[in-house]
Amino acid sequence: MLEKPERVVITSYECLRHKERELAVNRDRPDIWKADIVSSVDMFNRWFMRFAPEAFRKTRAQTTTEVETAFAATDNLTKVSPKVLREDPKVLRVLRMATCPPLAVDRLIGLAGVAASLIKRMENDGKLPSSLKGGELNSQLKKVGRIITKMADVDILVWLSRKGTPTKKEIYRAATVVADRLCGAVANPIIRNAQERRQLDAIARWLAKRGYQRVQGTDAGGIHQMNPGTYCFRMNVPVRLEDRSRQVNIPVDAVIKPVNSAKGKLPVLFEAKSAGDFTNVNKRRKEEAVKMSQLRKMYGDRISYNLFLCGYFDSGYLGYEAAEGID
Repeated sequence: MLEKPERVVITSYECLRHKERELAVNRDRPDIWKADIVSSVDMFNRWFMRFAPEAFRKTRAQTTTEVETAFAATDNLTKVSPKVLREDPKVLRVLRMATCPPLAVDRLIGLAGVAASLIKRMENDGKLPSSLKGGELNSQLKKVGRIITKMADVDILVWLSRKGTPTKKEIYRAATVVADRLCGAVANPIIRNAQERRQLDAIARWLAKRGYQRVQGTDAGGIHQMNPGTYCFRMNVPVRLEDRSRQVNIPVDAVIKPVNSAKGKLPVLFEAKSAGDFTNVNKRRKEEAVKMSQLRKMYGDRISYNLFLCGYFDSGYLGYEAAEGID
């Protein structure tokens, strides 16, 4: 959480240098948190006003193409058949937004009277559940198609009310409306992902100026094999679950091995986080605490797991993470 871009250089250097010596950078300095919070909010708001509309428009353009593909597959929503849904299950997320009103997942499940596992598998994974096959699968997909067809929004799919062939302009106009609905439902993740990409780009530029080499996850060889002066983005770090029943991988945004690392020293781990309001961060703050607990169980107390924050993170959030040893 930084006052202005110039502080990124100082604080990033201090963080890497201090972490090598096992010293805290920010977590033990609550006296500066208030000023940092104000600066962080201001920085996020400036970025949001300049870049969020562009990020949203880019995603909407990509989504419009996806919607047009779904229209073509269903003959412009005149044939929402089991065959179409079987061949491309992910088309369902588009079709839900083409109804009046747009249908939430649970509402569609209730109206169609189908298995929740069917709709959720199609939505989340773009696949069909292995538990449903043959005639039963066909029957449930037919029910889904019947609801979509019955509730299709004729105010945007204007050709349905006149039972005629739509023009290219009508299809494009309808596709942009449905795309807006899709993007509106996931607006916060779109903005958050764009901001987190910006954060990782800032880290990469800073490290490149200091001679660090980026390596891919497979080339890094894991956190024990990384060479000093290298870094990796989106590395899967193995940990054990709380009950130690099995080992899983957790994704870490940035893993950096300082140039002056001693032999056998673990790299420094960073998570890039951003938030556009104060409410949701306190709902998500346990995620990092759980990761820290898992990392400690696997690698001991010397593991260094830190947060690179931008946006609305209040003192309650910072205090919660600091209490877990997260800087």
